[in-house]
Amino acid sequence: MPAENQELTIIVPVYNEEECLDRFRDEMDGFLSKTPIKTHVCFVNDGSTDKSVETLKNICSVNTSYALISLEKNRGLSTAVKAGIDHCRTSLIGYIDADLQTTPDDFLDMFQYFPEYDMVNGIRQKRKDTYIKKISSAIANGFRKKLIGDGIHDTCCPLKIIKSEYARKIPFFNGMHRFIPALVQQAGGTVMQVPVRHFPRYAGEAKYHLRNRLVGPFVDSLAVAWMKRRRINYRLTD
Repeated sequence: MPAENQELTIIVPVYNEEECLDRFRDEMDGFLSKTPIKTHVCFVNDGSTDKSVETLKNICSVNTSYALISLEKNRGLSTAVKAGIDHCRTSLIGYIDADLQTTPDDFLDMFQYFPEYDMVNGIRQKRKDTYIKKISSAIANGFRKKLIGDGIHDTCCPLKIIKSEYARKIPFFNGMHRFIPALVQQAGGTVMQVPVRHFPRYAGEAKYHLRNRLVGPFVDSLAVAWMKRRRINYRLTD
């Protein structure tokens, strides 16, 4: 089925991003005016304690392309992504962060790879992160690729589109957002990787530091490697 005949829901996890949200809406509005397929945006409020919820409700009240679901309290990025996937009813599911370090316009270059591939994952070009963030990501990515062997260059890139059938197949656990491409592969799916632009954080603060960018991924990589070795796959004959 051509991508033009499908529908896309873009999941946007939000945790204390009030300073970014108006600008994010402007960028997303621009994308919605260009996208060749029917697109919805699902904000997932992950227990924000600032004015994010008020801003999100205002955004959704004036444009029916936007919707909001809220977790009862902060549960972390993996839970927010899982809640968004559970809420989606479209054939394609996208993901982007609200911090404006990537642009929704780069989704446009991903559509051409459907339906041939089951997921398209971004590779951030010329990353505008701090030195600590870049070096910790390089260490974590290198260890993950060696242990899991998924061949994914930027597994945590916050810009991706997945066929919903595969998004619902993958196992979910705390930290799984770092391994979505590998988990899609383990479910029998194919992943295309494309370059995407990267920008400095517009406002607010990053929610991750050196410890939770290294220790957590190290432990989770062991779990994903174990699942890869133990996963059951089969097909029935005609």
